Amino acid sequence: MTKTKEHAEVTSPLVYQCRLTLSTRTVNHLADLLRRHLKAIRSRWRILPPGKIAVIVLAVLRHDQRLADMAGGNNVSESTVRRWRDEVIGLLAAQAPRLDRALKRISKQGGEVVLIDGTLIATQRRTGKADRRNYSGKHRRHGLHFLALTDENGRLIWISAARPGRTHDNTAARHDHILTHLRAAGLGALADLGFRGLDNDLLDPVIVTGYAASRTHKLTPGQKEANRVLAVGRAPVEHGFAHLKNWRILAKLRTDPARATQLLRALLVLTNLEVNR
Repeated sequence: MTKTKEHAEVTSPLVYQCRLTLSTRTVNHLADLLRRHLKAIRSRWRILPPGKIAVIVLAVLRHDQRLADMAGGNNVSESTVRRWRDEVIGLLAAQAPRLDRALKRISKQGGEVVLIDGTLIATQRRTGKADRRNYSGKHRRHGLHFLALTDENGRLIWISAARPGRTHDNTAARHDHILTHLRAAGLGALADLGFRGLDNDLLDPVIVTGYAASRTHKLTPGQKEANRVLAVGRAPVEHGFAHLKNWRILAKLRTDPARATQLLRALLVLTNLEVNR
């Protein structure tokens, strides 16, 4: 009697199923967007239909599925899935609203204030000089910084360009001319202490940031109460960030930082589709 240690050969790849926690509305919107794009560029044939391509790309964005895994499970090449991902991200990012138009829409709907905040999305460490620029001393990690505006209910209305992680909130806001656009739209903004000094108009401030204590100056009960009220008013902006970061591709970004702005704006469109369904 002989014993062998040989394993049975697997003739087909192992594939598992995973639930995609997104609405049918989001999938249909993306599939229709892709169909119109294919018609516009007169592309007659794709190896998979637009609906299937939409599901594959959404799985990559929502669950951070590896491109090679999605390619193997759908009998296509990794480069094909990468091309689909980049194509869909570009189409979605083109639908993201501009800052001035987003603020005017809020003003026309009767809104009076918006909420503004900055956050960091983690990235892998980079080599060379870019490594130091992307390190955030505040968060003690490498990443990319961006600003977001929401309405009073925490619905995302605009996302800035992605910048190196060491960028300060005020620096990003000045670069995007946030104060000028708010004044033009006739809106105010609630912000945290990171935006102190952005609006120096004491008589008619547009951006409200609350009071800060120091070693020599303690806050009065009235100032503490004002800060508490402001914190309650600003709370929904964190809900907006939470909805955005449900897309697990942002857990630790591995794509080229130069493409991060397009990715963020594409996810803004998808997030609003999910939240407002």
